Amino acid sequence: MNDNEIKALIETLTLAEKVSLLSGCDAWQTQTIASKEIESIWVSDGPHGLRKEDLKHARQNGGHSVKATCFPPEAALACSWSTQLVADVGKAIAEECKAHGVSVLLGPGVNIKRSPMCGRNFEYYSEDPYLAGKLAAAMIKGVEGEGVGTSLKHFAVNNQETLRMSISAEVDERALNEVYLKPFEIAVKEGKPSTVMCSYNRVNGVYSSENKALLTDKLRTKWGFDGLVMSDWGAVSNRPLGVEAGLDLEMPSSGGYNDASVIDAVESGALSQEYVDKACFNVLSLVEKLKPAAEADRPLCDMAAHHALAVTALEKSAVLLKNDGAILPLKKGESIVFIGDMAGENGRYQGCGSSIINAADRVDFLTAYKKKTVAELVYAKGYSADSDSVDAELEKAALHFAGEADKVVIFAGLTDIYETEGYDRDTMHLPANQEHIIDAISQVNENVVVVLTAGSPVVMLWLKNVSAVLYTALGGEGAGEATFDLLYGNVNPSGKLADTWPREFAETPCAEHWPMGPRSVTYNESIYVGYRYFDKACRNVLFPFGYGLSYTQFEYDELILSTESVKAGNALAVSFTVKNTGYIDGTEIAQLYVGHNESAAYQPARELKAFARVELKAGEEKQITLEIPYESFAFYDVSRHDFVVETGSYTVSVGASSRQRTLSQDIRVAGKKVDVPEAFSRKGAYGAFACNDFDDADFYAIHTRSLQQNEIPPRGAFGMTTTLGQMRGQSPFARKIIWLATHLAAKHMHFSTNEAVNKKATEYSVNDLPFKNIGLSCGGIVTPLMAQTLLDMCNGLATYKDLWRAWRKK
Repeated sequence: MNDNEIKALIETLTLAEKVSLLSGCDAWQTQTIASKEIESIWVSDGPHGLRKEDLKHARQNGGHSVKATCFPPEAALACSWSTQLVADVGKAIAEECKAHGVSVLLGPGVNIKRSPMCGRNFEYYSEDPYLAGKLAAAMIKGVEGEGVGTSLKHFAVNNQETLRMSISAEVDERALNEVYLKPFEIAVKEGKPSTVMCSYNRVNGVYSSENKALLTDKLRTKWGFDGLVMSDWGAVSNRPLGVEAGLDLEMPSSGGYNDASVIDAVESGALSQEYVDKACFNVLSLVEKLKPAAEADRPLCDMAAHHALAVTALEKSAVLLKNDGAILPLKKGESIVFIGDMAGENGRYQGCGSSIINAADRVDFLTAYKKKTVAELVYAKGYSADSDSVDAELEKAALHFAGEADKVVIFAGLTDIYETEGYDRDTMHLPANQEHIIDAISQVNENVVVVLTAGSPVVMLWLKNVSAVLYTALGGEGAGEATFDLLYGNVNPSGKLADTWPREFAETPCAEHWPMGPRSVTYNESIYVGYRYFDKACRNVLFPFGYGLSYTQFEYDELILSTESVKAGNALAVSFTVKNTGYIDGTEIAQLYVGHNESAAYQPARELKAFARVELKAGEEKQITLEIPYESFAFYDVSRHDFVVETGSYTVSVGASSRQRTLSQDIRVAGKKVDVPEAFSRKGAYGAFACNDFDDADFYAIHTRSLQQNEIPPRGAFGMTTTLGQMRGQSPFARKIIWLATHLAAKHMHFSTNEAVNKKATEYSVNDLPFKNIGLSCGGIVTPLMAQTLLDMCNGLATYKDLWRAWRKK
């Protein structure tokens, strides 16, 4: 059907039929209307592989899911800084989607990593909006190029798991547009996703699911998005307001709970049917565009090729963080002992939660070692990945082997319970038994290599005691094979960090305002996220943004700018040479930064504006040219409510990381004169600082919203957005609901194969559940009247008799 035919079809539908299309028919499919020949399409979780639930397959975490290639998650892929690699991975995932009749992949996730403590960071690309946006656009192109839709998520400002379904992210206008919305803007304009998924949280007091400023004014009007907007699962608050704001599709089905409210709103005149028709059009357009081929006509996948790509993806993404004395690569003939429970089946290769993949061909390091070499494997478990406690016997055996070896390779990292969807991290440390064994082994052998697995930065008090660290992030199903090739020099590490690694959490820019709650979290640091803060404040870090070593060395030279002054409509071409000065082939990731030298407004010291992966044979030199569009010099001017290029002097610098910029040159840029109030100026509190003490007075001066109440409401004032956990301490009836909800959720909450993880995730999910979601998640069993009565009972304003009356009215 073309657009006119879809509009004609909509005119034949009743109001009830139209409204039914605005909600899924179940957890994964859109609604059908057989009498009108309206088909459904299937959407499935990603984003680093396909997680399609299917009862034909063995139970795996969140449900019975098909076997699929588990690629390295975004946190790993981002360290490749390769748009081509990310696009290739997207293409492969799309091929598996087509093979299983899936029309929309729920990804990529492009939320900014505001804090290393976010439990879901492994699903996101970077702290930098430009890098995150470019990589997300590449993933979208790779998937959509195969005729499969994507869902860019989670829109917007969803940067923590704590209270994610209710908390209000209080962020000033400049930071909102410059940092938190920018990756979405880049991905929408360049990638052109079929759908965008709104987040659970509120943004400056308004739920994303009913935020017209985001869903319509910014996304559609400003950025030109013409696809469908869907909710995250259970993210809907007020459905009629959501329809008017631009939320087309509610997922999953609410069992008719919200359909009735939309129909009532239309019939009462509170909601124009025009908005319903518009949402219907977007749903039907998506179905028409992406409806899958008949099952008999679905193409087969080359799963072996996809596995090989998963291996390659980690080989290009792993980051060599330390290599004193060129201890790596390992050499044949050396006496090497491998230590750590995470080297084998208990090793981590993906995160936990809705993104977890039923890996088709997972290969751990110990298995890969036996496949790739005939050399004897000397291995000691050393510690248990299922516990934080030191096991004296395991450690004693490991120390015995370590004392007799030339080199020791320790596999360490965050276990499932340390980072997962649903709750944030408690600490940046590794499990205590792992830190203990690293220190102990360092006492008996000075040649220690740590292979580090984690989806986010960790504290490394032990760094000075080891010779090398290879960071494999979460490496996907081929992590074992890739790690072997990286350790033994079959592949030269080329990844660079997509995030700054602080020495400790207390030194991060948001440490004083994380995760806050119960109602809001304030982004007092404004635009100073990650390296924007550390470089501006001149604070030491463990590893800077963009950092990564190689088994060879590179040299930058001959910086040339195409012009001395950049004007509107013109781009700046920046040329320089990169030479491999070592004796083996390697790949360097060249990074280009721009800093404003004389802005009237406060500015970061520098921002990433371009990058390139450069493959160089030993001794080879290449000239690289990167182009900076005129618009890249812009910042968001709050007085204009838009981006503006300010006239003045800028510094263009090129190098290996945000802290290692070998070449630099100043340039004039012709733009507009900018005048800003003192709070927004370079002379204000955000213009110069030496620590992360961004106080509330300074924040609210640039936020322009009044100080928000941030206390748990008293019993009697609980509302539909109050969470069960906030009611727990005051309401005996709420505690009964929590007990029941926890037992019911435990049957379905399978984020991990580790039951301790599932138990913790269940407890956090129930405690952080807004009361409104009780009705939404019960498939129509709980009516709006029953939900209100239950709330009244929590407030001490109703009894079981009132609940019985509400039930009888059902």
